[in-house]
Amino acid sequence: MINKNSWEEAAARFYGRNPLPEYGPLAPSEDELNLFGEVEGSAVLDIGCGSGHSLLYMSERRVKELWGLDLSKNQIYAAEKLLEDCKAPVRLFESPMEANPGLPEGYFDLVYSIFAIGWTTDLSKTVENVFRYLKSGGRFIFSWEHPLHSRVRLKEGALIMDQAYHKEGPYDHEAWENTAMMQQSKVSTYINTLIDQGFHIERIVEDVRLSEKDRERHSNRWYSYEKATMVPTTLIIKCRKP
Repeated sequence: MINKNSWEEAAARFYGRNPLPEYGPLAPSEDELNLFGEVEGSAVLDIGCGSGHSLLYMSERRVKELWGLDLSKNQIYAAEKLLEDCKAPVRLFESPMEANPGLPEGYFDLVYSIFAIGWTTDLSKTVENVFRYLKSGGRFIFSWEHPLHSRVRLKEGALIMDQAYHKEGPYDHEAWENTAMMQQSKVSTYINTLIDQGFHIERIVEDVRLSEKDRERHSNRWYSYEKATMVPTTLIIKCRKP
């Protein structure tokens, strides 16, 4: 409930923030990585769909069906308005990602989550749900803040680790303006959780992109250019259901 209330307040501030083809701040984009490949005719599900801009991106690539879920009523409302003229059918659910609000199992060609999975209160349950939603051969692609990024601080050109990397669990992110609890998980925890649920991991991306445009956009922010030259901002994982 804390996270839901926080997102109801923050929804307008994050309208259209970092949707596909972006995966996260200062990270390579889908235009470069091509992790999704051809999606025309696919049934797709967006976990943490926010204002719907990533679903709009998918609509422009002629997917067959657009499904999404988000914790925030305000985000779902914004997504409904944004997607009301899409040719593909749109089905949106107000729900935490740890729960199945009525989504079909064994149905989707593609499930993705763009910079949202760290909001889950139960990573194992969320990944289990995703595995069930996908048909055999379906893909799951997600991005989130790299687990190292919040563990270190940049001070006078040097990185200082002031939190233990191996300490996992809920925490109040200092860059978030409202009170909310995110989840800290190690890279190995993401990987092992996917493996335990039956996924085959196909690619892991930890690269950064440091163009002049990126430098201007992220100057003096939590995801700063200077910090990104030393530690990745974003973790991206692509996997497949056998």
